[in-house]
Amino acid sequence: MKNHSFLLLLCLALMLASSGCSKTTGNKDEPATSENKEQPASLKIAFGSCGNPYRPLPIFDRIVEHQPDLFIFLGDNIYGDTDDMKILRAKYQNLADLPTFQNLKEHTEILAIWDDHDYGRNDAGNEYPHKEASKQVFLEFFEEPKESSRYQHQGIYHSVTRQVGEKIVQIILLDGRSFRDSIPRNPQRGKDKHSFYPLDYLPTKDTSKSMLGEAQWAWLEQELLKPADCRIIASGTQFGIEYNGYEAWANYPHEQERFVQLIKKTQANNLLFISGDVHYAEISKFERPDCYPLYDITSSGLNHAHKFAAPNKNRIEGPIMDNHFGLLTLNLTAPEPHVIAEIWDIRDNQRVEHTIQFKEIRFAGK
Repeated sequence: MKNHSFLLLLCLALMLASSGCSKTTGNKDEPATSENKEQPASLKIAFGSCGNPYRPLPIFDRIVEHQPDLFIFLGDNIYGDTDDMKILRAKYQNLADLPTFQNLKEHTEILAIWDDHDYGRNDAGNEYPHKEASKQVFLEFFEEPKESSRYQHQGIYHSVTRQVGEKIVQIILLDGRSFRDSIPRNPQRGKDKHSFYPLDYLPTKDTSKSMLGEAQWAWLEQELLKPADCRIIASGTQFGIEYNGYEAWANYPHEQERFVQLIKKTQANNLLFISGDVHYAEISKFERPDCYPLYDITSSGLNHAHKFAAPNKNRIEGPIMDNHFGLLTLNLTAPEPHVIAEIWDIRDNQRVEHTIQFKEIRFAGK
């Protein structure tokens, strides 16, 4: 009986092996099936702003733990605030010396734009006298390749693309400082009875005032005409908020509208904004009747935090007042392509998760 049992077990094992009932997955050259096909291609973009390198920046370690494909600095990457380029270089060096920044740099591709404090002065625009020298310091610190077009024109605006499978992601890095015209401060600052905080600026009615300058506008139009399956617009100041008295595109309403009309003219689909500056996080949804909704995901507070958030009727998520970073996961080849926008705080708590379907941010019939 023992021999018969052994033979039966041996035959059964041979039958199972010949029928493919094993733990192996089969020949790697076989066509993909529902069980072994690749997952939809995606790209993870982390981003943030407002970091003082003279304070600890543990948030960089949190970012690395999420394994993004790249990280975008959105401005106020240091607090330079100087006319002395030696001081500016020293402050960048202090950032470079931080172990957490070194960890970020070792594990993640870095892209960057600037806002006012790393540009040179608080709220500064095209009047800043050292913008060319500051640009040189900026490009050297972020190791911009010498063949980059950033060296060939004024300002630091730039565009890069990343391939995800057969899909193209375009990342447009705006310069909202080098060409920006100044606007008058609010003469009633601190006296506005309807506001619980001082309103620094009023929206300008002078349509000659520019945020980007004509050269950058012309470049931007050509960029939006290039083929792309998704576009990320990086802006140092917020695009999608209502007027709140702080620096923002809302202070230049004609320029904000010009952007909307340019998106419409170029039929640039699947476009959203990321922004910084305000020391808190939120997601704004900016709507115009002749364009799809423009989402603006603000991440500001790598190691800064504001005590309150300004009113914003366009806000759909947030505000998050703790130190944090933003994260976009672009799922480009899913049956329903979409972006997952998240905010993660310093304790690695997910504070916001909002899914934006591509079909919501595209023109009808496109």
